[in-house]
Amino acid sequence: MFKRIAGLLILLGMASPVVAQVDVSAIPPEQLLVLDVDYNTGKGRVVIMMYDQVAPNHVSRIKELARDGFYDGILFHRVIPGFMAQTGDPDGDGTGGSGQTLDAEFSRLPHLRGTVSMARAEDENSADSQFFICYNRTTVLDNKYTVWGRVISGMEHVDPMPPGEPPAAPGKIISVRVAADIDNWPQMTLPQEAS
Repeated sequence: MFKRIAGLLILLGMASPVVAQVDVSAIPPEQLLVLDVDYNTGKGRVVIMMYDQVAPNHVSRIKELARDGFYDGILFHRVIPGFMAQTGDPDGDGTGGSGQTLDAEFSRLPHLRGTVSMARAEDENSADSQFFICYNRTTVLDNKYTVWGRVISGMEHVDPMPPGEPPAAPGKIISVRVAADIDNWPQMTLPQEAS
């Protein structure tokens, strides 16, 4: 059943530049990554459906890092309006990572609005912990970066991330969780961050 739902969502995503809101309760929680983000003028929840059949090693590593709390508090260090918002660097300047690179898992999936893909250096096999969320269809990225998911809810919380390379006052990830690890998923409320 899930394979049919995932396949349908992928096909719909390929035909549509718009990120459609999806009923997250219809997708197995192990396939969902939940990001609570702070974009300085507000907070919100972003839900990503992970493509474990397309990029199994990347999805496995992202889940491992999320479960270790690696992404909690990390900044969106590179935000280019109309292009993408990048995060996942513990150093906050685009030079850091978790210390474990991954071999590329390129696919034919296009980079659409809401596509989540791994950042990398020139070496195709240099992706680590950094990833980006596309704002629009970007053909130049196709078949050159590992697509591992797509935002299915909450893109309106990615759009207002402060721009810059790096931004003067960057937005950040409050927390990242695999939905299967959340007791009251999907009814959980957004955490209130201490000032």
